[in-house]
Amino acid sequence: MELKRSGTQPSSKGPAEYFTGDVRIDPLFNLPEPARMMGANVTFEPGARTAWHTHPLGQVLIVTAGCGWTQCFGGPIKVIRPGDVIWCPPGHKHWHGATKNTAMTHIAIVEQLNGKGVEWMEKVSDEQYLAGTDSQSS
Repeated sequence: MELKRSGTQPSSKGPAEYFTGDVRIDPLFNLPEPARMMGANVTFEPGARTAWHTHPLGQVLIVTAGCGWTQCFGGPIKVIRPGDVIWCPPGHKHWHGATKNTAMTHIAIVEQLNGKGVEWMEKVSDEQYLAGTDSQSS
């Protein structure tokens, strides 16, 4: 059994090549083989978001604070709030992040396939990020 004490793993800034705005990543776990799961607590400041991306084996997001938005490519932007659990199926192109006015924190859990848990793509433009948000609560 392994116990990781709160505060013993350093936070990192979300890399600018994969994120827009201020994002903090706090690692939770990265299990050794044969397990493939890894998880992190991710905080997005207002206006911050991921780039478009996919996951080879899918992703679970558990919103723990604030209010955010998520979108699957070609679909509507959806509001996400604390307690919401989002399943992003394998290979589905999507993004997620804070609303323009409110920070959002979620736990992200992925399984890695051959050591890889995410395929990063192009950044979400401001136009894409704000599309349809007039009807969304922020």
